[in-house]
Amino acid sequence: MYEFVDRPVDSLCNSGRFLLWAMRGWTRAAERGHCPPRAIAGSFAGMGVLTALPDFHMTMVLINRDSLEKIAIAPLEYPGIVEHEAVLISLWRDCANADADRARATLAFLVDEDTVGPISGAMTAAAAGLVAAGFDLSELTAQPVKEIGIK
Repeated sequence: MYEFVDRPVDSLCNSGRFLLWAMRGWTRAAERGHCPPRAIAGSFAGMGVLTALPDFHMTMVLINRDSLEKIAIAPLEYPGIVEHEAVLISLWRDCANADADRARATLAFLVDEDTVGPISGAMTAAAAGLVAAGFDLSELTAQPVKEIGIK
């Protein structure tokens, strides 16, 4: 998780940027009273991952509904990755890597206990759909930020 916090969005790989955009787009639509799946369906279709949208939507609904505290998602145009987004990106990676124990342990800190299993299942199914379409979620490792040499 910490590898993503406060990093620029464009330091993520394409798959990571799409996931971050999808979470932000879903949240923005929900905040405006619009149907989130409808708002982001065109992008999912354009990327060839429309079949992953229902599980992605279920993941976001459950996290939004059952989080122990309000999950902060930045606006679409925000150039950095905020803390909760970093946690969610790490969860997507864990689900794609079939690291269910790690994902469930992290989710236990974020949501009601009864929701850990359903979120983990929906997130794993969505990740599998994205991977099947060619997304690389195995690492989502942020590319190194160029260091400034100060002596």
